[in-house]
Amino acid sequence: MRILTLIHEFPPIGGGGGRAAYDICCELAARGHDVTVLTAHMDGLPLDEKQDGFRLVRIPSKRTEAFTASFETMLSFDLAGLWAGLALIRRFRPDIIHTHFAVPAGALAYALSLLTGIPYILTAHLGDVPGGVPEKTARWFRWLKPFTKPIWKRAKQVVAVSEFTRQLALAHYSVDIRVIPNGADFTHLVTETIEVNRIPRIVFAGRFVSQKNPLVIVRVLSALNDLDWTCSMLGDGPMFEEVKAEIEKQGMTERFHLTGWVTPADVLKEFSQSDILFMPSLSEGLPVVGVDALVKGLAIVASNIGGFLDLVDPEENGYLIEVEDEAGFSSALRELLSNRERLDQFRRASLEKAKDFDIEKIVDQYEAIMREVV
Repeated sequence: MRILTLIHEFPPIGGGGGRAAYDICCELAARGHDVTVLTAHMDGLPLDEKQDGFRLVRIPSKRTEAFTASFETMLSFDLAGLWAGLALIRRFRPDIIHTHFAVPAGALAYALSLLTGIPYILTAHLGDVPGGVPEKTARWFRWLKPFTKPIWKRAKQVVAVSEFTRQLALAHYSVDIRVIPNGADFTHLVTETIEVNRIPRIVFAGRFVSQKNPLVIVRVLSALNDLDWTCSMLGDGPMFEEVKAEIEKQGMTERFHLTGWVTPADVLKEFSQSDILFMPSLSEGLPVVGVDALVKGLAIVASNIGGFLDLVDPEENGYLIEVEDEAGFSSALRELLSNRERLDQFRRASLEKAKDFDIEKIVDQYEAIMREVV
């Protein structure tokens, strides 16, 4: 099949949704499908390149920051994408369009499908669903929501990355929605070994924004300064300096390592050297970093929300804590930091659970949908 993937942010820019799309494209290309990705450009990146078996076309969108996309940049992506997409379709002649995020890429898929007749499937990642990330998108959806209904309705199949995302979407859109989680490359796990670090290493990966709740990480760990641990916080965003200041205020500069913006490969490398993923997020679809944590055999301490319910088996490979319960996060981490045997058991359980998210199984499902649609 010839597959055109539409997404407004794709590695090395953007977050977990882009990484999920990248993994799917890699696997589809490895299976012999002809895949082209149309995404947003940012200074320093090629406009057109071959990557991991697929073609990557980037179009101007006024994007200037890797970690965030404003409403203006998303609108610019749709406007530029309409003309670039039509030209690309004339040359590439795709059999199907796969769009990630109902907003903004879904709007582009809808317009291109309307003009060319090419069918599309839609993957929803949470932030594109009304109420999914209210602190970020509530204002947009107050007036945007009525215009999004045709996007969901015209899609030949809608996929949600978690049951939580599916249920939230069904409250707003009367369409058939299947759940297919984000996946990860599982092939290297044959040689993966588990060994808890002498000084346990905690890791956070994500944008430094209110949705990810990064200040809680500093506050919770400040209550555990009687234990041995180090913490790496991977990412960047508007709250970066605030987090850095809080670390200094707590006198824990030597315990924390702030990397700034990193690539997906950097995240996996850091996870390979870590023991615990700590994610006190306010909202999540199916976080790719959570899947990566399973693949790398990390215990997970996370908020009892969204896609983390699919990733964590409480008391087996991690703990799910209510978002506002900082004492609960502290207690869970204390249990793992002070009990190496339990931490080792949790890490091994995560490695076993990772098999449910093997990218080959995930793409099997997408491939079946695409063949049915085509």
